[in-house]
Amino acid sequence: MSTHYKNRPFAAFAAVAAVSLLAAAGCGDLGPHDDQAAPGASATATTSSTPSRTPSPTASPSKPGPRTQPASLPATIQPLSGLPGTARKPVLAVKIDNVAAARPQTGLSKADLIYIEPVEAGLARVMAVFSSRLPSTVGPIRSARESDLELLRQFGTPAFAYSGANSKVLPLIAKAPVTDLSPAHAGSPYFRGTAKPAPHNLYARPADLLARAPKASKAHDIGFRFGAAPAGGRADTSETVRYSAFKVGFTWSASAGRWSVAMDGKSFGAADGTPARPSTVVVQYVDISPSKFGDKWGNKSPYTKSVGSGRALVLRDGRSYDARWSRPSATSGTSFTTAAGQPMTFAPGQVWVVFAPRS
Repeated sequence: MSTHYKNRPFAAFAAVAAVSLLAAAGCGDLGPHDDQAAPGASATATTSSTPSRTPSPTASPSKPGPRTQPASLPATIQPLSGLPGTARKPVLAVKIDNVAAARPQTGLSKADLIYIEPVEAGLARVMAVFSSRLPSTVGPIRSARESDLELLRQFGTPAFAYSGANSKVLPLIAKAPVTDLSPAHAGSPYFRGTAKPAPHNLYARPADLLARAPKASKAHDIGFRFGAAPAGGRADTSETVRYSAFKVGFTWSASAGRWSVAMDGKSFGAADGTPARPSTVVVQYVDISPSKFGDKWGNKSPYTKSVGSGRALVLRDGRSYDARWSRPSATSGTSFTTAAGQPMTFAPGQVWVVFAPRS
């Protein structure tokens, strides 16, 4: 049986329809060198899912059963990926460009955790979180947004690499509990590549970045639980999440034991030869609304609220599970429970979290 979710309206905000590929080397947020479209058109983002599935035997996620407090995370696994390892290393979060001109990206296969976040014009950016492993190079690196700061607080005081930000957002970053590793603060780890036009060609060396962040917090429990698949769920080998000008699709590969990723209908590759392939994908439905910040044309940046609670769809092992998420405060991690109220366990390996507008 095949079921289709209806498109869900995004909280409307003024946006634009065509992406600018300016070749200047600036790296400020929402300025003339950022990925913007010409002013005048508006767009609203939607999200939809196109699954292959059978009817779910589980209860509706809107009526969860009694919740069980998730057990403590074992000290023998990495807290962000569930892979074996007892060493706790510093957390480095990197804001990654994701327009067509920036792909394929470099270094994402070694991220423990990848977030997909909406930005202006119905597009999306990537927040790659590294700890257990580091690539030699990562990028292209782009600009920060206000809601990045709320998202990152669950990691303590992580190192944060980004290309720049709106002049009104920079003071917020300065006050936030992050180690600021933008080019203005970190300098020499950054370089411009030659294969892509500016501003889609800013890269950095993660090891050199972290050398400038000796006090960055080490990875710790942020609420994820890993282990055998929970009871229930349904066969599901294909899911797609759509914004108004971007879509990301996930297709289960039984031979690889992971999900293959497609961006805007094209296979998600890697400039360094190894594409990112998640073991677990979370579609997390959240409140997304216009922020008070925007670009020079007056288009507002979306604010993605990652604190609160709501429903989620979790993909693992070729199955999908209706789930609930909860993050009581910015300093809390995000826990996930099944419709029956039990811990929603993830498959060990790279985790992707796609923020989608709450219906």
